[in-house]
Amino acid sequence: MNWILFAALFFVIWWMVLFVVLPFSLRTQDDDQDVTLGTVSSAPRGPHMLRAFVRATIVTVVVMGILYGLTMDLGYSFDDVMRIMPDFTPDVSH
Repeated sequence: MNWILFAALFFVIWWMVLFVVLPFSLRTQDDDQDVTLGTVSSAPRGPHMLRAFVRATIVTVVVMGILYGLTMDLGYSFDDVMRIMPDFTPDVSH
């Protein structure tokens, strides 16, 4: 896996993981019973994006480490996915 592919995969996986971890430990204004005038009660309370970025980066590093281990150490590639998956074609011989 060259570094350009690694960087592209890291960016795409990081972006997807960011949306997964974004709602974790999110406090809304309604949770704190302190709704600012002109905002909805479900608006986030206080800064939380830095924590989301850090969590997304940590999870992505773990996922990329697993992917790197599968591709470089065990020798798997994207072409092996079809051989790993079971055959779901219907048996029409009956």
